[in-house]
Amino acid sequence: MAAVTAETVEQSPPSFEQALSELQGITQRLEEGSGGLEASLKEFERGVRLLRTCYQLLETAEQRIEQLVRFNESGEPELAPFDATATAGQPAGKRRAPRKTTAKDPEDTGGLRFDE
Repeated sequence: MAAVTAETVEQSPPSFEQALSELQGITQRLEEGSGGLEASLKEFERGVRLLRTCYQLLETAEQRIEQLVRFNESGEPELAPFDATATAGQPAGKRRAPRKTTAKDPEDTGGLRFDE
């Protein structure tokens, strides 16, 4: 079994939570300005690498999200990749709230037409 070294740990990609936590620590230390110039530059460079890692992990996660589009003729759901651009530019207050379901007459379709 190979020994775990600082170099090995550095090369293995951190989880999103680990990268974000370390990035927050770096940001705090840089804001305090307690380190020297060379140490601050190394921290900044590490922060940039961690930020890239976070973006890559988020992009990978986004690609895995799928949303239900509709049902096909045999009743099976059809899935499509998640498209974040649909709500990305909208302010939080302008997004449509989820529909509330209420007990209604089973014959009431809420104005929807179902063609047979």
